Amino acid sequence: MNIKKLLVPLALLFPLATQAQSISQAQLEQFKQLPRAQQEALASQYGIDLNNITGSQRTTQRPEQVNVVEPVTTITDEERDRAREQKQQEDKQTAKNGGLKPYGYDLFAGSPTTFAPVTEIPVPSDYTLGPGDVLRIQMWGNQNQNLELPISRDGTISFPDSGPVTVAGLSFDEARQQIRKRVSEQYIGVEASITLGELRSMRVFVLGEARNPGSYTVSSLSTITNALYVSGGVKQNGSLRNVQHKRNGKLVGTLDLYDLLLKGDSSADNRLQPGDVIFIPPVGKRAGIEGEVYRPALYELKGDNTLADLVRMAGGLTPQAYPQRVNIERTNEDFLRIIAEADYTAQQGRNARVQAGDRVRIPSISDITGQYVEVKGAATRAGKFAWMPGMRLSSIIQNLDTDLQSVADKRFAAIVRTDKNTDSISVLNLRLREAITRPGSEHDIALEEKDRILIFSDAGKVQGGEEGQNFTRESLFTPVLQRLKSQAKPGEPQQTIRISGPVRYPGEYPMPATRSLADAIFVAGGLKDSASLYHAEVARYSTDEQGIGQTNILNIDLADAMAGNSQVTLQSRDRILIKSIPEFATTRTITLAGEVRYPGEYTFRDGETLKDVLQRAGGVTNNAFPRGAVFTREKLRQLEAQRLREAEERLQGDLLGVQLQGDGVGGRNAERVQQVEDLLEEVQNSRPVGRMVIDLAAVLENENYQAIRLQDGDQLTIPTIPQSVSVFGEVQFPTSHLHQASLTVDDYLERSGGPTRQADESRVYVVKADGSVTLPQRSRWFGGRSQQLEPGDTIIMPIDVDRLNQLELWTNVSQIVYQIALGAAAVGNL
Repeated sequence: MNIKKLLVPLALLFPLATQAQSISQAQLEQFKQLPRAQQEALASQYGIDLNNITGSQRTTQRPEQVNVVEPVTTITDEERDRAREQKQQEDKQTAKNGGLKPYGYDLFAGSPTTFAPVTEIPVPSDYTLGPGDVLRIQMWGNQNQNLELPISRDGTISFPDSGPVTVAGLSFDEARQQIRKRVSEQYIGVEASITLGELRSMRVFVLGEARNPGSYTVSSLSTITNALYVSGGVKQNGSLRNVQHKRNGKLVGTLDLYDLLLKGDSSADNRLQPGDVIFIPPVGKRAGIEGEVYRPALYELKGDNTLADLVRMAGGLTPQAYPQRVNIERTNEDFLRIIAEADYTAQQGRNARVQAGDRVRIPSISDITGQYVEVKGAATRAGKFAWMPGMRLSSIIQNLDTDLQSVADKRFAAIVRTDKNTDSISVLNLRLREAITRPGSEHDIALEEKDRILIFSDAGKVQGGEEGQNFTRESLFTPVLQRLKSQAKPGEPQQTIRISGPVRYPGEYPMPATRSLADAIFVAGGLKDSASLYHAEVARYSTDEQGIGQTNILNIDLADAMAGNSQVTLQSRDRILIKSIPEFATTRTITLAGEVRYPGEYTFRDGETLKDVLQRAGGVTNNAFPRGAVFTREKLRQLEAQRLREAEERLQGDLLGVQLQGDGVGGRNAERVQQVEDLLEEVQNSRPVGRMVIDLAAVLENENYQAIRLQDGDQLTIPTIPQSVSVFGEVQFPTSHLHQASLTVDDYLERSGGPTRQADESRVYVVKADGSVTLPQRSRWFGGRSQQLEPGDTIIMPIDVDRLNQLELWTNVSQIVYQIALGAAAVGNL
């Protein structure tokens, strides 16, 4: 070939390439025929990347991943609702089957969000080539070339300078041998390596009981299971054991997914071809198995199955299984559910036929068999322990600190013992500390088979939220007491007692084996310090000679009983009452404040008076004003609070009634509404004081004055000598005025601006400094409203309630409010 003639058109080729023009395949092939040195020279001259011309770059790129399934995040709401509805139906079916789920369908629960073609695995030699596959051919020797030859629709590849080669329908190994032969014949001194590049995609159909039936585009290397993953798997009403592979309407093969799941056998997972159909028929017969097997579930049967086959599919029996009495529930010919049994240890039992709808239950080894003792409660290692003859409590609990929880009661424990002959229980009380610290002693009781040791928590050690709250005497003894009551019968009454009063854990308990009162108190946690050792009572139920029930009261000297000297023996249903020391640890105090020589909180004895405590406090100071003393009492404060609540409720009802009347002529009703609302607000803002009127001067000086017996919570506040007279209520300017001996009630009212429009001048009253109330118009002592006042007095101008409804109610309410306000003011001004 003339090199110059070849270089002329190629020289024109590169400017066109730089302008991104199309290059014909013939020109490209001519360029590839040039030696490598000339190719590099031309590419360097025109600034062209040689790899873009020769196509070698494509040989190093990974094939682009093609997603053939949309991500789950892009599914529509309709599809999401359909999936949710399908899940709900499956859950209902599971509940209908007693909680057993069909086996194997979780295989598809973790399917990927996208499905990409399989391109990174080695291509098998028997892979059949077809249109869309790309062959990569690397030639070296006298000529170096990298070719990527796609298989066209007619099944051929275009080999340079040698014409088309038909490869479709050939296996990859056959095509490789044929191409090598062609290269060796047409190119002297050239060898070739043939690999597969991009693989073709193909469309297959997944139909039947698939979660998402339809047509799917998959890789040419895909198998049946790949297509099942693409379609979302098999619905629970679809068969896993008869997945059909069809081609051109004919059955090519079937796939039993149980072989894959149970044996790891994928030999039947055939490779698909374009147009293949995967059909999932409805599920076949099923049988369920539960109990002591490793995989309880519903299993699909295939052919004749035995009990051994079903157990094998369920993973076999656990070590806790009891195979001699396998329970089989099935439907008979009359459509009734019957129960049969099979001995799995015998050949006949293992060969028992399993039918559709059977439900097999493998029982566990019964808990009532075997030799053991059990520890329950606040122990660090609660549970069952092997029992051996001669075993004692110290054999299991050896150290109080390491074998018991920090919240455990280390003084007391109990043993619940079952009688082998009668199956009845009894309770033995343990002095736990003595049993552990003195092994082998009388307190270290010998254990018997199936004994239950109860370790209780100590309420004083349990903090909020700790586990020890579940190990109280009440919680651990409750089932024991129920059993004791249920086993009672004539001649054998229930062995329970009840204890109340100042013990640490009052309540109902099993009868102590010794039947002594001291042991019963020990079980209840012992006495509190408020318990009286002189008196206790035992209420005993019994029947007389005529069989009539009666209750007798036994008085007990508790000190003798605790010392073991009492002759009283407890009986069934005895109720023990431990009495408290009267007035135990109760302290009553009074608070003295203000002008007292030694103010403070004083504790007083029962029957002590106010005068007695004041003398203990050193009396009053020289600046004290006894006539203005404020004495408050807690019970009176509570009574005032109750009166305020009642007044508020009645005012709210009256306010509603006034509002419902509507506005009258001239807006009078609206004015009444506003006045009631103001009064209601005053009631709501008032705080009870609990003041009691006393004449403190008479208390201190007059021996004949009634003595004031103190109560817990009393308070006495003595003010300093006042210099003012206050005016409150419906006056223009409520305030306090400096006391002047020559001024009367009317003078002070005039100095406060006089009455308002809604004042009731006929009901003016004066609250004296000691809290007593006088009416100037009716009092002879006052001599009318021209009478002079004393320091600390308060003049009240009430509201004219005649202008409103409910005269009596509002009068009382206003007086309550004024009295409370005066008491609070008297205390607050100190």
